[in-house]
Formats: sequence, structure tokens, C-alpha cells
Amino acid sequence: MHSSTSRNMAENFLILLLHLLVIMCSSHGRELGGGTKNNMNHHMMNNHHDIDPSLMVFLTMKDLKVGQRMPIYFPKRDPSTSPKLWPKQEADSLPFSLEKLPQLLQLFGFARDSAQAKAMEDTLRECESKPIKGEVKFCATSLDSMLDFAQSILGKDSGFRVLSTSHKTKSSVAFQNYTMLEDIKEMEAPKMVACHTMPYPYGVFYCHSQTTQNKVYSVPLEGDNGDKVEAIVVCHLDTSEWASSHPSFQVLDVKPGTSSVCHFFPADNLIFIPKVLQSHAGFTSM
Repeated sequence: MHSSTSRNMAENFLILLLHLLVIMCSSHGRELGGGTKNNMNHHMMNNHHDIDPSLMVFLTMKDLKVGQRMPIYFPKRDPSTSPKLWPKQEADSLPFSLEKLPQLLQLFGFARDSAQAKAMEDTLRECESKPIKGEVKFCATSLDSMLDFAQSILGKDSGFRVLSTSHKTKSSVAFQNYTMLEDIKEMEAPKMVACHTMPYPYGVFYCHSQTTQNKVYSVPLEGDNGDKVEAIVVCHLDTSEWASSHPSFQVLDVKPGTSSVCHFFPADNLIFIPKVLQSHAGFTSM
């Protein structure tokens, strides 16, 4: 039994490592201070002209249908400048707390009023904030700690799948209209862990899981310029515990608890789901 569990852990670690390498090889740029917003077509904003284009990632389940056309922001990540996850021993050797921020800024050589300092402060504050009701959260500073957290949610002895958005074509366009194509699939995900990259001098992933009902979809997209994206979308069916200030409510013009909220994942964010036989729910054309 012990050898079987160890083998599963080793296989899962290898799967995650290979997946991260694939993402690094197929994604484009972000620095510590935040994402790039080049090549945005602001004429596509329509009724959202006063909303930051980088927030244009939200939709509802009613919008999730073949033929739907909508503006979506996909940040471009540059693996050569993106911070890398440190080995666990190295990451654990440094404090990771808001209280130690002055010490950390001195260590990394950032001025207190710099953009890098603000980004670090925001990340540490977010990582130390209390989870909402029904949520478990954790900021992973190493590959090992991210894997440990995912398996604590999905089950220590279970295998897992790692999902992420994949850009099938290379383009510098970060914001444009996309049309949803045939073969939208619902992924079987009785449990899931979402991990989001955070700006920091080394790799940090904000990972969380909710006990409320969620759905995970693979959505093929085609941009107005011909870009092809196989996007991962997560839909949260219960938003009643969310803060009313959550940007999704501004974008969708809904209130907490009145609507599902779905969002597209950028290419360097990860979704962990149990490794089970997949049953795909197809969608029909408009």
C-alpha cells in the first residue's frame, strides 16, 4: 500500500512538472509589477468601455454556448522573465509574511515605494486574507507545496489531471473578440483546485478550493484575427458568499448570489481535478 501511494505521488509530481514545462514553452510575458496590456482593441469594449480590459474574462453559464462572440483578455506570458518556482527547501528558508515585508524588500533590493514592493505587498496581503465561507486557500511557493495542497483536497492516494488554457497559435494580441466553436466539453470534476500565478520575485501560486458547486469546461475559441485557443473555463454556481466588490459583478452587472459566475483561465494558471474517466457534455449551435 505504501509503495503504491509513493508511486502515485511520484507520478503526480512528474505530471505536474511536465505540465509546467509545457506552459513555459507555450506562453508569453509578465513581470513582477503586473501583466502587459499591449495590442488591446478598445473599440471592442462596447458597453464595457469604462472597465479595465484585463477584467474582461468573466461570463455566466448562459453565455457558454457555441457561436457566442465576446471580448476576452488573455495575458501573454514570457517564460524568460516570469518568476520560477523555487525548490521547497530554498522557498521555506525565507519568511513569507506581510509582517516581514521590510526585511524581504531589503533582501531583494526593492525600494519601499517601488512597483515591485507594491506587488509583493498585494500578494502577501491576498495570501494572508481570510478565505470566504466554504473555501480552503493556500499560497504555494514551491512545486512540492502546490502538489501537497492539491492532493490534500483531491485525496492523497488519488491521481490527478492538470488542466490549463492552451494557445494553438502564436500572437501578440492580448485582447480581442473571440467566438466559441463546436465541441465545448464539461470536464468531470467532483473536486477541483485552482492555482493562480501571483506577482512576486519567485514563483508563487494562489491555490484554492470551494465546497460549493463548480463546473469546469474546455472551450475552443477563435479570435477575430484567427487566433485559436483551447480555453479552460470554471463556473461557480453559488456566489452568495462573495464580496459585492468582486470585479465579476461589475463586469456582468449582477449581484452576489443572483447568477453563476464563470471565468476564463490564463495559460499559466492551473486546474487540478481527480484522474477519472471523463464524460463530456456537448453543446449545440446557437
